[in-house]
Amino acid sequence: MEPIQNILETINSNPYLAVAFSTWIVVWKGLALWKSAQKGQKPWFVAILVINTLGLLEIIYLFLVPRLKFTFPKKKK
Repeated sequence: MEPIQNILETINSNPYLAVAFSTWIVVWKGLALWKSAQKGQKPWFVAILVINTLGLLEIIYLFLVPRLKFTFPKKKK
């Protein structure tokens, strides 16, 4: 538990660090949510919305997923 306590103490002693982390997360999450909504990729939208990974999942979605070129099955109406 000491590493977590050290991180929390660092953030508490420097509130600008907390603001920087929050801004980082919001920017990446917003970009990824916007992109997944535009493409109609509901599974990615839900995963990005629910899972908090400090921007890592969002960065993976924005930079690696477009290179994979996989598609989701479309529902028949």
